[in-house]
Amino acid sequence: MLSFLPKTPSQMQEELKVKFRAKRKALKLTQEELAIKSGVSLGSLKRFESSGQISLESLLKVALVLECLGDFNSVCEKREEMPESIEDLL
Repeated sequence: MLSFLPKTPSQMQEELKVKFRAKRKALKLTQEELAIKSGVSLGSLKRFESSGQISLESLLKVALVLECLGDFNSVCEKREEMPESIEDLL
């Protein structure tokens, strides 16, 4: 798949679950420890790390503990308009 094409929701879920699991491990937290610190149930964390499914509220709680909540600040911000053709670039 070409890198400039948007990702599908399922591709984003897969990417997020991998990144969050890696961040948890980098911080040397077990799933149990993360569940306690975030207030998200252990079952929800296990489901997230296996399937990518999690509620938005739980995702944000986990992101807070994993020190990446600020990454969500840029979601849906207006971006520069992309040129429609090569001629627009020139």
